[in-house]
Amino acid sequence: MRTNHTDDDLMAEVARLVNELDPPPPGLIERTQFAVALDDIDRHVELEVAQWANDRPLAGVRGGMPGTITFFVGDLTVMVNVTRTGERQRIDGWLVPAGAHGVEVRVADHGSAVTTADEGGRFVLTEVPRGTTQLLVRMNAEQSRTVVTPTVDL
Repeated sequence: MRTNHTDDDLMAEVARLVNELDPPPPGLIERTQFAVALDDIDRHVELEVAQWANDRPLAGVRGGMPGTITFFVGDLTVMVNVTRTGERQRIDGWLVPAGAHGVEVRVADHGSAVTTADEGGRFVLTEVPRGTTQLLVRMNAEQSRTVVTPTVDL
């Protein structure tokens, strides 16, 4: 028996099967919107997106206790260690090159926490809510340079 299927019919069936067999993770749209919602960044700021420092970016983060996560972009390396403190977390971070860079930790649905790294590049934020998290580093020597990390669920 032969049926006449149009390309649209076939694509609709493929879409149905993909959604049924491999649906997008819950909250994907919200996490994506959070990751790109950087309204407070001046349009004249050079925004650079950091990358994961290894091939397994969420190892030790998703489904388990957070640990050390490293990001890099150009000459900047951002390393953070996350420690759970009840329903919140403490973030200890180090920036290379060191300096009094501004650090902002954004958490979806919870706003931001801001601090400044010391001259050695170290920063600490306590009582950070858990959730979809992103860091912004504002380089002190280049007021127009801001680095943003990928989002991670902490």
